[in-house]
Amino acid sequence: MTRSVSLRDVAENDLARARDWYDKQRPGLGDELLSVVAECLLSLESTPELHPIYYRGFRRVLTRRFPYKLFFRIEGEAVVVFRILHASRDHTRQLGER
Repeated sequence: MTRSVSLRDVAENDLARARDWYDKQRPGLGDELLSVVAECLLSLESTPELHPIYYRGFRRVLTRRFPYKLFFRIEGEAVVVFRILHASRDHTRQLGER
């Protein structure tokens, strides 16, 4: 079964900030981050259940190459990404019912 995957506004903002930061480090690096995140989102369309519950009903998927975690929930036939956070951040304070 293929599920629809959507990003909450705050997750889109997380991703935009990360992309901008990487682009300042090296032009084009932000696009590489977007490509890696897109791979994660594609995997969530088909197999979100592979990722166990991590915290308060949230599941997470780790990106390869970049130190980011996508926090999501399966809601019926959909997958909703709530946050995209750097691995060093305190995720318990960042996750909420937004």
